[in-house]
Amino acid sequence: MGRSWIQGYKDIQAAKKGNIFTKLSKEISVAARLGGPDPDGNARLRAAVDEARASSMPRDNIERAIKKGAGTLEGVNYEDIIYEGYAKHGIAVLVEALTDNRNRTVSELKVLFRDYGGNLGEIGSVNWMFNRVGLIEGTHTKMPADLEGEAIEVNAQSVSKYDNNVVSFTTDSTDLDAVKTALSGRGWTITLAELGYEAKNPVALGEAEKKDVVELLSELGGHDDVRRVHASLA
Repeated sequence: MGRSWIQGYKDIQAAKKGNIFTKLSKEISVAARLGGPDPDGNARLRAAVDEARASSMPRDNIERAIKKGAGTLEGVNYEDIIYEGYAKHGIAVLVEALTDNRNRTVSELKVLFRDYGGNLGEIGSVNWMFNRVGLIEGTHTKMPADLEGEAIEVNAQSVSKYDNNVVSFTTDSTDLDAVKTALSGRGWTITLAELGYEAKNPVALGEAEKKDVVELLSELGGHDDVRRVHASLA
């Protein structure tokens, strides 16, 4: 799948949990504003609420974020923006952000890219290197021996296993909910289900070079306005 860098990225991100509720609140508010306040009829909101619950975000925080997005409670309006650029060693990077101030966000991301040997590019500079996909992660108390077969059974496109018995399934962008439901029905505990991006041609680097890139990805992921980071790193 070309996502083996994810585990190192997550290990570093685990130490940056301080702003997780802020990020989740932004995502919930934007999802509610764009698709309505009912999670049953809004797949993006449902995924955001599920993620918030998995992160032990208090119910009051979740409900308040939904109300702000729906306009029944005063709050800041955030907008979706995708930033594109390159890390060191020619690795393409997509950054999904939620911001209330484009100028501030782009300025701060430019600095991060520059400080870690990369550069922020123009719109469309690397987007063509990625496919829009569904991303699902989960665990199972009785891990199937044949994960490839499991992926075929639920109509997932591909599957890979991380440390701590976390398994990642990639789906067609239109099949996210169906595959999530199928996995749940087969005993999987879903910890993540969202639309994301996957590199068409992931690039393998040596450990030292990979470390350079993961450091940038982790700094980007820790930024208050950044929701998700995707890279063409194998």
